[in-house]
Amino acid sequence: MGKLFGTDGIRGVVGENLTADLAFRVGQAVGVVLMEEKEGRRPTVVIGKDTRISSDMLEAALIAGLCSVGSDAKPVGDIPTPAVAYLTRQEKADAGIVVSASHNPYEHNGIKIFNSQGYKLSDELEERVEEKILSDRPMPLLTREKLGRRLHGMRQLKRDYIDFAASTIDSDLSGLRILVDCANGAASATAPELFGRFKAHTVFLNRTPDGVNINDRCGSTHLDMLAEQVVKEGYDIGVAFDGDADRCLLVDEKGGVIDGDKVMAVCALDMKQRGILRGNAIVATVMSNLGLHEFCRNYGLDLVCTAVGDRNVLEEMLRRDYRIGGEQSGHTIFTALETTGDGEVTALQFLQVLVRSGKRASELASVCASYPQTLINVEVPHSGGVKEQIMASQELAEAVKREEEALAGEGRVLVRASGTEALIRVMVEAKKEEISNSTANRLAGLIKSLKF
Repeated sequence: MGKLFGTDGIRGVVGENLTADLAFRVGQAVGVVLMEEKEGRRPTVVIGKDTRISSDMLEAALIAGLCSVGSDAKPVGDIPTPAVAYLTRQEKADAGIVVSASHNPYEHNGIKIFNSQGYKLSDELEERVEEKILSDRPMPLLTREKLGRRLHGMRQLKRDYIDFAASTIDSDLSGLRILVDCANGAASATAPELFGRFKAHTVFLNRTPDGVNINDRCGSTHLDMLAEQVVKEGYDIGVAFDGDADRCLLVDEKGGVIDGDKVMAVCALDMKQRGILRGNAIVATVMSNLGLHEFCRNYGLDLVCTAVGDRNVLEEMLRRDYRIGGEQSGHTIFTALETTGDGEVTALQFLQVLVRSGKRASELASVCASYPQTLINVEVPHSGGVKEQIMASQELAEAVKREEEALAGEGRVLVRASGTEALIRVMVEAKKEEISNSTANRLAGLIKSLKF
């Protein structure tokens, strides 16, 4: 990746390293690259955003940048990230842009770009966009009738996406009592109408965004409130989205967490039984729990693991023509349905299996065990290449090797740099929680002690 684009687009703290000026220049660069691709014909770009306070400002700057170089912008307002990918294809647009920092706190934001097919930009196109953003050369500004326009149709396009999401299952979900946490994010704009299409009794939490409460002690990164209310009020299941609703985690009727690994296991087994699990395989990442590996062995499935990131998962799925993949954190991709992870569609797929099975959610998810896993995020400086220096440290490499040898094949260690935040992530799995905790804490302590 380059200097701006990480594993999930451009990310930063708004007003510090992500500014309106940068967003304006991103819009210009995208427009210019698209104009080059279309040999001078006017491009159209769909733009969506999440609910954080800075999204309006960044959206406006992007639109201004696009229009200044002759691209038309079609904003669709507050909407989930996967909806932008879907609508980009539906509208035959040349690209889609999402203003969102996903599960991060409200002061962060980001810009991610989809191509005309609804897939994240290729490395080659990202590099071309980035080169123009960082170059000292001025963008070719247009004037008069060549300026771009802001196109309309926001309400209908949002409804089109909801129609599509509802169409991905056959069940009417009758008989279910569901509690949904919208994380005060993009799902607030679509989930109530979407779930209202079905006969389930559904109640919503955290659906009143105010610009600063997105992901604030709610949503898929904070499941305690949801789990407590599911148990207390007797719901069959709880559903939690992140800020841009591209990921989904669930809690069962006992308050137990159903993470992305369990979602993939349940849905893949159902797909296998119905004869639609192409390749008899699941694509996951190196972060997936040992329980998923065990599940696949028990049920005769192949498990292909990639580097962390839903982009890596999707690339492998497309390369092998597989139908289900994702991350433990809740990104689940169904390539027969969409080009990216979609939290709302994932929830519906799981809920349909739940109804079809006639089981309780806890029983359904029990096919995939979860071994104790400790994850520690170690904060590091934003600048100076500290993340890269830590990951290249011989001292850290030797410490990881020692810890792996101590686990003697009954656990594993993964240390990696976050692609979107100034963090080093330490993950340890072991058969006993005290072992995973102590191992992770030793490695985190070492990372904090390193000086660069």
